[in-house]
Amino acid sequence: MGNLKGSYNKSIMGVDDYDSKLCLQSQLLSRIFNQTDMKVHDLCAIKEWLHDQRVLIILDDVEELEQLDTLAKETSWFGPGSRIIFTMKDKNILKAHGIKEIYHVDLPSEEEALEILCLSAFKQRSPREGFKELSHRIAEFCGYLPLGLCVVGSSLRGASKNEWGHQLYRLETSLERKIGNVLRVGYETLLQKDQDLFLHIACFFYNENVDHMTTLLSKSNLDVRNGLKTLADKSLLKVSTDGRIVMHCLLQKLGRQIVLEQSIEPGRRQFLVEPQEICDVLANETGTGSVLGISFDMSKISEFSIRRRAFARMRNLQFLRFYINKPGMHKKVSLLDDMEYLPSLKLLDWNSYPRKRLPPKFRPECLIELRMQFSKLEKLWGGVQLLVNLKKIDLSYSFKLKEIPNLSETPNLEILRLVFCKSVVELPSSISNLHKLKKLIMKGCKKLQVIPTNINLASLDEVDMSNCSSLTSFPDISRNIKHLNVRNTKIREVPPTIGRHCLRKLDLRNSHFITIPDCVISLPFVQSLIIQNCRKLVSLQGLPPSLWCLDATDCRSLTTVLHTFGDPCASFNYRNCVMLEEEARRRIIQQWDYNYLCLPGKEVPINFTHKATGNSIAVPMSLHVEGTISASSRFKACLLLSPVKGYPLFDITCRLRSKEGILLNEVEYWISGLSPKFLTEHLLIFCGDLFQTDKCHELDITTSEILFEFSCRDNDDKIIECGVQILREEGESISSAMDCYETRGNNNHHTDGEYKAENTL
Repeated sequence: MGNLKGSYNKSIMGVDDYDSKLCLQSQLLSRIFNQTDMKVHDLCAIKEWLHDQRVLIILDDVEELEQLDTLAKETSWFGPGSRIIFTMKDKNILKAHGIKEIYHVDLPSEEEALEILCLSAFKQRSPREGFKELSHRIAEFCGYLPLGLCVVGSSLRGASKNEWGHQLYRLETSLERKIGNVLRVGYETLLQKDQDLFLHIACFFYNENVDHMTTLLSKSNLDVRNGLKTLADKSLLKVSTDGRIVMHCLLQKLGRQIVLEQSIEPGRRQFLVEPQEICDVLANETGTGSVLGISFDMSKISEFSIRRRAFARMRNLQFLRFYINKPGMHKKVSLLDDMEYLPSLKLLDWNSYPRKRLPPKFRPECLIELRMQFSKLEKLWGGVQLLVNLKKIDLSYSFKLKEIPNLSETPNLEILRLVFCKSVVELPSSISNLHKLKKLIMKGCKKLQVIPTNINLASLDEVDMSNCSSLTSFPDISRNIKHLNVRNTKIREVPPTIGRHCLRKLDLRNSHFITIPDCVISLPFVQSLIIQNCRKLVSLQGLPPSLWCLDATDCRSLTTVLHTFGDPCASFNYRNCVMLEEEARRRIIQQWDYNYLCLPGKEVPINFTHKATGNSIAVPMSLHVEGTISASSRFKACLLLSPVKGYPLFDITCRLRSKEGILLNEVEYWISGLSPKFLTEHLLIFCGDLFQTDKCHELDITTSEILFEFSCRDNDDKIIECGVQILREEGESISSAMDCYETRGNNNHHTDGEYKAENTL
């Protein structure tokens, strides 16, 4: 039964609730038995007729729970082997009906979308000659939505290329009427507060982080968390795995179309997003209290000047964003005078702000985020500003900024970003009042010299002062730092109290120490240590016990390594450590407790008992001992790689096949980074599972061999030699253990029974 939407509607059908349900059951039974106008007299009819029948029923576009209760209330209504499928936009209906098996129908792929469009437009599966590029662009502007593809495709059937071009322009600027009418149905079923949230997202917050939007709307009357769930359940948006709000482009256009219909005068609408309309409103000072947000892409207009009273009547303006969508564009909006006070502003995001400081009357108590990258600011404001709601300041790439204001009255500030503020010399002492500060990002502040001392900000867990080339000392600013980056500075020592409890990542690349400082070795919880390009480092006498990732790339003076690895998931990169002594390399390679290792070498070590020239090797399985190969068995592989030419980023893929050609597993490892290319041959050693969990049953235990095939994305010729070991679960080489057993058996003349018993033991 297709298009159930609206079929259960008492006001339209003119009958009572019971008769509506009887009508639905009659329709279903008529279709199943291929009879017209079957009449049913009670709501037990479906169960009576179908309880012993094996049926397939698809109910398409359900919008009411009563429809499901009427047509498929219980599984006992249908015979064994029956399948009942519902489709709908509101997931809550399924949940209310007790359905647990829910499948989200995603959009078609680019190829499928093009095929749908062409079937509607050309009655064939591919574009007609000369229409390929236009077809691809129109499919893209339809957002690969099947409904949109069919509607637009049908409207273009038999049209000329000029007409296709005109339709493309219409899609870029507006929403096709038929598509809009269908999409609007879902919007109109929402409560008013959820409709408001939908418009906020469509016009201003699409592709934003959920937490970020929730923060900016925290003081509004919108129920953001529950509203997002409602919109997602009704398929009007979804939240990506990384926490961003994803809205289909056609739904976004619907939201903007609804706002456009609010008034013929742009200054009386809730949101302004069209650049030319924004220019007109600001130039003519026609904005009103209706305007909540302005999102202005300055790359779409020429030079434009704003007068002092341009925002004067927008007393409810909450979100102001001036941005440049095209990198490298420098079209600016200039301010002829200081703006007047904006009392309700929550977000001020102004790229390339043109003046040296904010207006003297700029005191918005509601401000939550101040973001002014690439500004001409030299100073934000004088004195102390009461900004109790302010949580984030981002003045990155404001190259002329000389002074950070007094922040003593911004008690809720969580993030301070001053990336490449090259003129900043010191942090103010008022930073000691920021007891909620979590991130302090000041990389590239080349003149920074002074950081207040005797500060312990308990909330501060991430500090990045890399490339602060004038910084010579690092104070005890927080004892709870988890991520500390002080690379490319003149810092020689990190206070021993830093990270004693919480430090997880430490970046000390380009430092000048000869050995790792004791205060670093004794850090109890650090997991990642980066010491790239420490050209004076000669010895690694010890490392933090919890370390699982070490990057010592380009430590070209490093000769000795005496530490041991404690974490079986560890990865260690000694790329271009060309002075490593033979004993140091041997010690590193013999360790079993790592997952990835890269270091200079000339040949695959002898403990890799199966070796071959080139990029593939067949490992005999006939020697394996019964019981040692299982679904959880693992291997260790070693590749000898030639020096990499060009950009040093490529990936290695290992495919494992049985002798019969069955793909047992596929393991991939990346070798990446911005460091120089390999200076000499290198060994890449990594571990992996022999079988995918769903493939192990396909391997006959009597198979004679497993083929290991190694490939490099750029060029397989980079793989000079390869070696493999099959591991026991505890990491020992089965091959090595087998050699041991064979030797003992030959010398001591064990019987077959004795051999098996001893091996089992």
